[in-house]
Amino acid sequence: MNKTELNAVNTLCKLHTDLSDEDIQKINEVVQNLELIADLNQANVFIDCQTREKKYAIVVAEAGPATAKSVYKYPVVGKFAYETFEPAVFYVFRTGKPIFLNHALTQEGKKVEQSVVPILGSNNRIIGTLIMEKDNSDKLQDQNKLQALTAVNETLSELLLGITENNPYIPEVIEESLFIIDAEQKIQYSNPAAKNLVLELCAQECKISTSFIDYFPNLEDICLLPDELVIQEVTIKNKVFQMKKISLVQNEKNNGSFIIFRDLTELREKERELTVKTVAIREIHHRVKNNLQTVASLLRLQMRRGLPEESKVHFVESLNRILSIASVYEIILSNSSIDDVEIFSLIEKIGNMLVFNEDHDSKNIIIEYSGPKLLIKSNIAVSVALVINELIQNCVKHAFTGLDEGKIIVMIHENAPMIRVLVQDNGLGYSKETTPSFGLEIVKMMIEQDLSGKFNIFGTSDGTIATVEFPLEREV
Repeated sequence: MNKTELNAVNTLCKLHTDLSDEDIQKINEVVQNLELIADLNQANVFIDCQTREKKYAIVVAEAGPATAKSVYKYPVVGKFAYETFEPAVFYVFRTGKPIFLNHALTQEGKKVEQSVVPILGSNNRIIGTLIMEKDNSDKLQDQNKLQALTAVNETLSELLLGITENNPYIPEVIEESLFIIDAEQKIQYSNPAAKNLVLELCAQECKISTSFIDYFPNLEDICLLPDELVIQEVTIKNKVFQMKKISLVQNEKNNGSFIIFRDLTELREKERELTVKTVAIREIHHRVKNNLQTVASLLRLQMRRGLPEESKVHFVESLNRILSIASVYEIILSNSSIDDVEIFSLIEKIGNMLVFNEDHDSKNIIIEYSGPKLLIKSNIAVSVALVINELIQNCVKHAFTGLDEGKIIVMIHENAPMIRVLVQDNGLGYSKETTPSFGLEIVKMMIEQDLSGKFNIFGTSDGTIATVEFPLEREV
């Protein structure tokens, strides 16, 4: 694995999981051997890690074999895995027990032989799963397995073809539309949901018929496919369905098909609405960022045209406040999220702007950052940006008066559900007798009113320490 792929593992783990740095290092150790494992087993291998909520898993690394044809056409790193489609993976997460030679379907509909083993961190805690998926089509050519498969298929065919006689109530209560058609595409059975589907989609245009193709002419090519299992998404009269076709074989002869329709229309509509909403929100963020940068440009233009000396400092402070808010939207637009901001990157961007992009009367000021990469909502991030701007700006402006150099340290701590940010300098020290500046008044007001948090500032023998504590979620 190259450095870019390892960086992707780190990024995905930190954004979506609760794994510690030690756990991620363990994952990376396994990742470095993925290509070797894939080549040795002539199989595709993956590493899945559970998300913070434990409801899903995310693929953080993959490798395809150079010694065999890959099972996958497209990369899956960064995609989420759901228990409905990956039951073996979630079984291993829950029990810690490995599963070998499990028959499964890939996300692209290919049949594979899947093995899953847990990846253990400290204290034998499961931090991920190593998954191997191997194309088992060659094995299916083996005569013994083919005969066994035929026997199973025949049993299924007998069950399905006789289902209306023996257990009619089973398919009657299933919400999916079920059809059993023979080799001539004639409908031998349809459950109530299937009959309603025919009435809803075809009644006005189709004559009553026993032919499946008469009702669904655009599906004839799918019905004629020889594959034992076909899964496709189809559109019928502006509705979207997942269609599954299972060939029914008896005595090595195709006796027809078992067809299942699952209505995905509402799901796809919600996905479309979500996509439109996402695009609209990102466009709003983009316009807000552009508007803030336009205001900042106007302030810079006014400063270049000349200002009274006593007004210049106020223009600079206002400019920094505007740019700090703009930083929130720049970070949102730079990642895949539509409303989350990574607080470490936000603070780092604001701090670097104030320390490295300003003239400090030949003072040598440095700034350091530490802490986890946490995501906060944009409405909280705007208030946090203004608070951090004021605290760092206060250090730059007042802490090092008469000194040649100075150091500012910003530390982020998480103590769920609270976040604590500490800003410390090694300057002259804060005195409570000093009249609070306008900037500190802004900090106090925003922390208490906007963030429902606490603010404290005090001087020490080594400088000044300011602390800000607020909840991850804004109180309503």
